[in-house]
Amino acid sequence: MEKTFESSLDELEKIVSQLEDGDLPLETSLKLFEDGVKLSRECRDRLVQAERRIEILMKDADGSPSLQELEPDSLRAERKTQSGKRIVFEDDDEPF
Repeated sequence: MEKTFESSLDELEKIVSQLEDGDLPLETSLKLFEDGVKLSRECRDRLVQAERRIEILMKDADGSPSLQELEPDSLRAERKTQSGKRIVFEDDDEPF
């Protein structure tokens, strides 16, 4: 059974919290970091897929695609108020 976006994001937040505490052995920290990177990429891929689905669904009255720019800040606003933390990896273009 595939995890939901929300459960993956919750798991990622728990990993970040454990790493921020800093009381873990090096190997455990590395494993958690690897798991976190994997979850971060999975979440980003799901967001990209969702954005594509929204673009497909947004058509004008003639059935032609009508792209309307989504404001990323408004999409993130609700999640940011819940967590207050953002995860940024050096190779990422956008923070989570």
